[in-house]
Amino acid sequence: MKMICKLASAFAAIATTIAAPAAAQDAVIHAGSVITDAESGPRGASTIYVADGRIERIENGHVGSGEAVIDLTDKTVLPGLIDLHTHLSGDPSGEFWRSATTPPEYFTLIAAKNARITALAGFTTVRDVGSRTDQVMQALRRATAEGIVQGPRIVTSARTIAIIGGHGDTTGFVEHVNDALDSGFTCTGAVECAAKVRLASQYGADLIKITATGGVLSQQGRGLEAHFSDEEMRAIVETAETLGLKVAAHAHGARGIEAAARAGVHTIEHGTYIDEAAARAMNEAGTTLVPTLMAFEGIRRNVGTGYYTPVVDAKIREVSQVAGTIVERALANDVKIAFGTDAGVFPHGQNAGEFALMVAGGMSDREALASATTVAAQIIGMEDEIGRIAPGYSADIIAVAGDPLANVAVLENVDWTMVRGRVID
Repeated sequence: MKMICKLASAFAAIATTIAAPAAAQDAVIHAGSVITDAESGPRGASTIYVADGRIERIENGHVGSGEAVIDLTDKTVLPGLIDLHTHLSGDPSGEFWRSATTPPEYFTLIAAKNARITALAGFTTVRDVGSRTDQVMQALRRATAEGIVQGPRIVTSARTIAIIGGHGDTTGFVEHVNDALDSGFTCTGAVECAAKVRLASQYGADLIKITATGGVLSQQGRGLEAHFSDEEMRAIVETAETLGLKVAAHAHGARGIEAAARAGVHTIEHGTYIDEAAARAMNEAGTTLVPTLMAFEGIRRNVGTGYYTPVVDAKIREVSQVAGTIVERALANDVKIAFGTDAGVFPHGQNAGEFALMVAGGMSDREALASATTVAAQIIGMEDEIGRIAPGYSADIIAVAGDPLANVAVLENVDWTMVRGRVID
């Protein structure tokens, strides 16, 4: 009986820490200035009406009063930002062996923490492309949608499809540990790779993520060129298309980028060694580049400090020689660019540091903002839902001091965030 009472008390204590789902609130936002979309200039003092999680209307001046009014009269209000490349269930670490000692439940808690941090940084939608456990992102996607956990809207690939022994597969351990940690998403041959796409769909993925080339942070010196065969990548893309899914391809090497584009992938993630031929293939296929410049900044800070293993250090030094010109080379070849950071390789919440790096690469402030709003919304097929402040759109809204169209770096300090009509505390 005493044990039963103790258990009852423990469950009661846990229950008090779980908040009821937060409902979208009706609100009247008084804004000092509003940027409705990246293509438009600031429209001055305005009032935004929010009802049932959606933008109802926008009026000139400050009208309306009462408890529902949110005073942002000293701020610029604009659409919530979109990061197309995050890993919410992970924090930066050079200790690859922790995957063998950390239970999946812990990764879920890390993901919930990072969801709130990301939203507070102004990112109201993320595409999460590779999680640590099978269902963590699908569960968090539901929890943020229902208001149980504060965070952005989540579009997720769940796990990553990789070749056996390649980037994205579990490596660095003895054989039986590698086997125990195997996610079940590696494949060899077109038939098996197609089956993994179907498995990802069964698990609830919103898109497919593949590691089309070698990677920088995996514990192997296998180079950074193509991993999958052309036949395997075509099978992945064609199978995904039958299921209504797009494919995002991690790709560093130029020929790997070119092969992935020829196969029909929707986005190239990183694009480190993009050259004229790779860019031509991307343009012909309508493939967009997600350059993740913050990832290169993040790993460069720790090279040579003992943070990473020697084999990873060597790869970081290799890519660091060219990472700073990714955007410049893409622009020179008319490649479409969308915003993504690889948050998780560097600390979550610093995502907006990507903007200054994009501008340094040759993009205008307006182009950089568009890459994280209208362009990114189009990539995930939600251009009629997010990326703008307009009647009928989701109430995904942020506020900053200053004008991001004049200096996009002001987005590194977001003062207020609303996701789906819910203010993030």
